Amino acid sequence: MEFVTTLLIAVGLAMDAFAVSISGGATVRKDRGRWALIIGALFGGFQAGMPVLGWLGGVSLASFVGAYAPWIAFFLLALIGGKMIVEAVREDGENVQFAAGSVATLLLLAVATSIDALAVGVTFAVLDTPILWPAVTIGVVTFILSAVGVLIGSSLDRVFGRRVEVLGGVILIGIGLRILLDHLFF
Repeated sequence: MEFVTTLLIAVGLAMDAFAVSISGGATVRKDRGRWALIIGALFGGFQAGMPVLGWLGGVSLASFVGAYAPWIAFFLLALIGGKMIVEAVREDGENVQFAAGSVATLLLLAVATSIDALAVGVTFAVLDTPILWPAVTIGVVTFILSAVGVLIGSSLDRVFGRRVEVLGGVILIGIGLRILLDHLFF
């Protein structure tokens, strides 16, 4: 597979993580650079690992992933996005924040944004394409876009305040809905 094709696949897969990073970055008030690296590494690591798992699982995994992955991603993103909106509107302080969020929340976000990469790994297996360089490319691109997303989100928060947290929740729900609708209608 050509590098340009792999790069385009990587950018496409990283878009969900980028959007989530922007919305989560809106809640980062201190240590922006540190959180950009943490989220970039976490999201990039999951995006790199999921295609490898999909590739190893091959065709047998495709039927399960194909049937349930969009529903799982939608549920996780809608749950987290809804919680983010409710807590931002209530202004009760804690919401889905990278800096104050639990490890479980961060892992759920990483899994939810990388499930589609699992299916891509299955596709690589079916096409008998080696997985190492595509997985590395996907991970690096996602790392960069996620880290930049945290920094962008943090900057937006300084301008718009808590309204960005509501927008972030809406974005998460929208991403989940897009994944589900793409699955149902396309």
